[in-house]
Amino acid sequence: MMMQEQHVICMIPAEPNLTEPRHEAAFFYGLFLRGHPLQKLREDIDVPPNVLERWQRLASHDPWYQATVARMVSYRKEVLAIFDSLVFREMETAARLQ
Repeated sequence: MMMQEQHVICMIPAEPNLTEPRHEAAFFYGLFLRGHPLQKLREDIDVPPNVLERWQRLASHDPWYQATVARMVSYRKEVLAIFDSLVFREMETAARLQ
């Protein structure tokens, strides 16, 4: 019996859905409220410097990839800013109640 070679086609959307950073920030905020460490959550949201460097190196010769990396980094920073505002608002509320 001869085995046939299978090819898997990976479809990458032309426009990733980066329209709802509030939803993602709310997800991470929920984890924070359940006791997950703040710094670990912030690291999970942000783009680590070594990853950013690798993305930028890969994007150096591809204008589409450059634009995509810029959008992804901007999105991650926006999620982080929203998350931080939720956390700090929670901290201010807790401090006022004490």
